[in-house]
Amino acid sequence: MVNFNKAAVLLGALQALELYHTASADNIAHGRVTVLNGIPYYVGDIAVAHLPDVPLSSLNPLPDIDVFPLTVISSNSSIFTGEELEMTVAEYLESDDVFNDAFLDAVYLSHSGSGSPTLESEAVNTELSKKDTSLFLVSPKYSIQEDQNVVKTCLTDELPNGPYFASTKTGDVFKAHRLYEDTQYAFLEPAVSDEEGGYRALSVTSESILGRSIAVPSRLYYSATSEKPLAGLRMGVKDIFHVKGLRTSGGNRAYYSLYEPRNSTGPAIQRLIDLGAVFVGKMGTVQFANGDRPTGDWVDFHCPFNPRGDGYQDPSGSSSGPGAGIGAYEWLDIAIGSDTGGSMRGPAGAQGIFGNRPSTGAVELDEVIPLCSGLDTAGVFARSAQTWSRVVNVWYQGFEAGYPSLPRKIFYPSASFAEDAVGSDEAAGLIEEFVGRFEGFLGANRTSVDVDAVWNSTKPIGAPATLQDMLHYTYGTLISVYQWLHLGVPFFRDYAAKHEDRTPYINPGPLLRWNLGQGRGQAGWDEAWANKTTFKHWWSGASGFGAHNNESCSEGIYIYPNSVGTPNYRDEYFGPPTPPYWGMSDSNIAVFAGLPDLVVPIGEVPYNSTKSGRTEYLPVTMSLVAARGCDLMVASMVRELEAQGILKPVAAGPMLFP
Repeated sequence: MVNFNKAAVLLGALQALELYHTASADNIAHGRVTVLNGIPYYVGDIAVAHLPDVPLSSLNPLPDIDVFPLTVISSNSSIFTGEELEMTVAEYLESDDVFNDAFLDAVYLSHSGSGSPTLESEAVNTELSKKDTSLFLVSPKYSIQEDQNVVKTCLTDELPNGPYFASTKTGDVFKAHRLYEDTQYAFLEPAVSDEEGGYRALSVTSESILGRSIAVPSRLYYSATSEKPLAGLRMGVKDIFHVKGLRTSGGNRAYYSLYEPRNSTGPAIQRLIDLGAVFVGKMGTVQFANGDRPTGDWVDFHCPFNPRGDGYQDPSGSSSGPGAGIGAYEWLDIAIGSDTGGSMRGPAGAQGIFGNRPSTGAVELDEVIPLCSGLDTAGVFARSAQTWSRVVNVWYQGFEAGYPSLPRKIFYPSASFAEDAVGSDEAAGLIEEFVGRFEGFLGANRTSVDVDAVWNSTKPIGAPATLQDMLHYTYGTLISVYQWLHLGVPFFRDYAAKHEDRTPYINPGPLLRWNLGQGRGQAGWDEAWANKTTFKHWWSGASGFGAHNNESCSEGIYIYPNSVGTPNYRDEYFGPPTPPYWGMSDSNIAVFAGLPDLVVPIGEVPYNSTKSGRTEYLPVTMSLVAARGCDLMVASMVRELEAQGILKPVAAGPMLFP
């Protein structure tokens, strides 16, 4: 028997912590924080449905509490049984981190099938009593006896299954969002949907000082379809991508304050949202996607914390927040960052996760703060090859898939695997084990290569003698000149116009680069672009390393170690910011040639932490580079590597494989 009189007592367990009214900012989400079973929830102010003709006000004895928890269940069975109710609740508890049994205080049952369904009255009531349900609502479609303890009503809008909150005063129904603490400072601005294609900044918090709260909706609201294959994947986005309704900071306080909330979401992020990904907020970035160290260079905002090892390692950048968030939070499925010179691959290595730089042009990068057009790319972080591949296969367009075979060559730059490059026997052992299994997987032995030697023998007529001679200043010149002209100049102009000719504060790293960009100018950029283009044609042509293959897309896979488990503490002091003239290395190959470069975790090695005073573990990762346009082949390849156990999903937290 359902106990209606318990409603007042149960509703009293809802604790309202804060009620936000920020009338001056339309892009700020209004709502309250409540607690159910010790778990904080955000209850928004945008109703998604309404319960008409139900005397709900009598359920609320406390004037400051006007919502009650509600579970929506949809059934297509002709007879709804107690067993089906029990199995449905068990499934909700197993599959969703937002749902908990406190939401069973009220249950709404709808019917998705045909005909006039009935209830297995006694068994259903028995199950509801076990679950302490106070109010049982059913759709008018159900044929019920007058003595059954149910209330017939119909939601004004059909809702997905799962947990909700409903107002006892108005009958309005709101989505349930669980609040998680951002203890790693991975997010700059949490957000919730405005239910009209845009987003509003979330300014609620739990009672901890460790970070903002991120509101995540129930996973039960989403089901993957052919139109929305990413449905339900929770997604954070690096704060250089513009999102409708939110300001963009680029990691700079002046930039955030100067420009109004955006009127549209850029195509790269909008495509993911259209495919079903659930956006939950903006994530930390090195200022304007440059490269800074955590201690001396992050001035405007605090650098996110790398969760691996002792928790005080450099998270790398510039996609620092997305990398740290995926490494830290099980409740976050994917995070989007950018890679111009290594901004995806660095954090992927530091956090030991899957992260990529795609072929240049894989997605449109309009409505994104630029570092250098023609080098900028957008990538995705995930903790498994399956999830990473799932996103890549539908996000990147214009690439062929379904090649009949995989590459049969492994290009192995011997110098990159030398003892002094790898650093430890433990890392060398993991790398050798992976390379050996990768050889078996492809049915190909590694071919030792010397890129510099091949350049010397096949370089274009009139080209510099070495790659270092040609490319040493190329990357630094391209990004410094481009970002100064296309971001710095208009930013300084707009800021001065609003602030009596003042200049905005810029962190030391990007400021140095912009000063260099002013000195090099357009002529320097043109020369650097010509050198970059020369390398691109050589890599895909005469060298043979980046050649296309009709059967396998890429003639071979170029591999190199990305991270080798070497400690890199975030609290170490270094000298002043250095120019970004990085020379030429394995990581620059994909940058200059426009290739896909995917970082995959292969293991972790121990080290003696000077912070925790004990043995901790840091990731070892590898980079896999293919021919331009072979991104979907790479996605298929690593998905199969994971299926065969050669690659493995990693956990969130201090260790990849606890």
